[in-house]
This record gives sequence, structure tokens and C-alpha cells, in this order.
Amino acid sequence: MNTTMDTTRSALRDNRTPGAIALNMLLAAVSLFVNGFGVYLTIQANIGAAPWDVLNLGLSKSLGILYGTASIAVSLTILVIDILLREPIGIAMFIDAVVVGKSVDFFNMIHAVPKGTSLIVGIPMLIAGLFILAYTQFAYMIASLGCGPRDTLLVGLARRVPRVPIGAVSITLLSLATLIGWLLGGPVGVGTLLCAFCTGPIMQFAFRTVRFDATGVRHQRLRDSFRVLFGK
Repeated sequence: MNTTMDTTRSALRDNRTPGAIALNMLLAAVSLFVNGFGVYLTIQANIGAAPWDVLNLGLSKSLGILYGTASIAVSLTILVIDILLREPIGIAMFIDAVVVGKSVDFFNMIHAVPKGTSLIVGIPMLIAGLFILAYTQFAYMIASLGCGPRDTLLVGLARRVPRVPIGAVSITLLSLATLIGWLLGGPVGVGTLLCAFCTGPIMQFAFRTVRFDATGVRHQRLRDSFRVLFGK
């Protein structure tokens, strides 16, 4: 019995069957939908958005499009760069590119949470959003179907400039996204700094509470997923 359960868990973790891939795709989609609520909370805190969201909101404002549409455009652009850098691409990266932005649009449409009106309200709201992001990131990553486009870009760039610490590469990317977004009219404020400096520690705390080692996940590449799904 235990052997059968271990085999099933292994098949799910390694995406060795079409059913395992389908189940993990569903897990990734649901996790990313809830992740979008975390993003929505950080925006509704109304004290400055996270760096990438400054860019998404700046594009949304300047082009007169929905946040989700801007987010998808940015994510797909980064995904193309990932492909050009020959970084590993997984099915969940495409799910990430679409679901998170449209999830934010959904919560905006139903007016799920009113905007914060002060730092006293906004800071707890933003921190709550960051915790949701951290735990849904864990749920998304255990699907083993690929990291997000931005994380993949960060790793890809860091590999190509080995003498530069990955932290410096991350700061450069975030600063560039914030600058462009700000020039386009995106909201920059205290929340932007909190997101930049608190996201990592909160994610580390969340992963520790669920005993999750992100470095131990072996993400399945897109071509390997297709071979399992279509037998080629």
C-alpha cells in the first residue's frame, strides 16, 4: 500500500503521466488565481505598487487598457526573451502569464476590497498580499511545470553575468521596471519599497513553515510535457 502511494506521489511530482500533468496544471492555475488576489491586495493598499506592477499599471494607464492585458503583454514579452536566452520553458509559465493578470482584473471588476485610505490601513493590506503571494508561490512551484517568466529571466541573466551577484541583477531588473512604470504614470511609494525589500524574507519564511526547498524542484520542460501528453 505504501509502495503504491509512494509511486503515485512520485508520478505526480515528476509529471510522468497525462493525468499528473493535468492535475498539476489545475493546481498551478488555481494557485495563480489566488496569487492574483495577493497582487490585487498589494495594489489596493494604495501606497505604491510592487516594481513589476508599477510597470503593468503604468502601461495600463498610458495605453488605456486593463491591468490584466498589460500584465499579459509584459509577461509574454519576458517569455519571448526567456526563449531567446534558451532558458527552460514549462507549461505553467504560460498559465502564469495569463491567469495572474486576469485574476486581478476579476477582483477589480467585483470590487472585492476597497482601496486603502492611509498607511495604517495600507501597510497591513500590502503585507497580507505579500503573504498570499508567498504561499501561492509555493503551491504553484510544487506543480513542477516551470517557474514564472520573471524568475526565469532573472536566473537566465544571472547565468550570463556570473561575476555579478544575483541580488544585484534582481535590483537592476526591479529598478528598471519601476523607472519605466513610473515614467508611464505607475504608482510609486512606500509600498514599492516594502515590496522590494519584504517579498524575499516573507517568501523565505513561508517556505520554511511548509518545509519547502525551492531548489529541489525539478521543473518539467515544455517539450517533455508534450511527449508525455501526446506520446511523442
